[in-house]
Amino acid sequence: MATKAPNPVTLVFDIGGTGVKCMLLDSRGKPLTERLRVETPQPATPENLLLVMDDLAQKCKDKGFDRVSVGFPGVVKRGATLTAHNLNPSWVGFELEKVLARKWRRPVRVMNDAAIQGFGAIHGRGVELVITLGTGFGSSLYTNGRLTPGLELAHHPWRKGKTYEEFLGKKGLAKAGRKRWNKLIEKAIAQLESTFNYDHLYIGGGNAVKIDFSLPKNVTRVPNDDGLLGGVALWRDW
Repeated sequence: MATKAPNPVTLVFDIGGTGVKCMLLDSRGKPLTERLRVETPQPATPENLLLVMDDLAQKCKDKGFDRVSVGFPGVVKRGATLTAHNLNPSWVGFELEKVLARKWRRPVRVMNDAAIQGFGAIHGRGVELVITLGTGFGSSLYTNGRLTPGLELAHHPWRKGKTYEEFLGKKGLAKAGRKRWNKLIEKAIAQLESTFNYDHLYIGGGNAVKIDFSLPKNVTRVPNDDGLLGGVALWRDW
């Protein structure tokens, strides 16, 4: 249920395997505060992460917020988290949306983190693909600004029976080294273009800054904060 406030303020969370970020946005998606960030607790169970999120929410409560958007690193359906490969197995089937709505007494919407980052990056024209290079490998696909739900490229077999995430996520970068990792990113871009025939590809995530080669004209590197700035899009009337 959406808030009835005329110019609602949205508290947006971006949950990652390494860090948890949050920010307040106005009704147009413009930042009202600086980004807050804390390390993702270990083990990254629902109980531990909820404590961190509650602490961050309390820091924003004095400024006030009307609704909450959460980007989660896994498959999300109807507000429940179905996968969480870079967090903890106890997230599988967790009703995150309902739990937060009860806790904060605000409307809450939860979506895959790469999907929210995409909403902060895309222009809403044609076929647009977003990938995020962080702890894992996020992905989201849009047609004329509308999300195609459920895309999960991270765990799709890519090379030698291994997945995109195994090669291009944080562990893959550490194993391959930056030079070899960049060559793999180039190969992945070519593969993704031939698979999706996108009009534009956006690359985000904390490790996007480690790309050393010149990107094709239809590929853009986007700021990591887009993972927060897209949070208002969850409240559009689809």
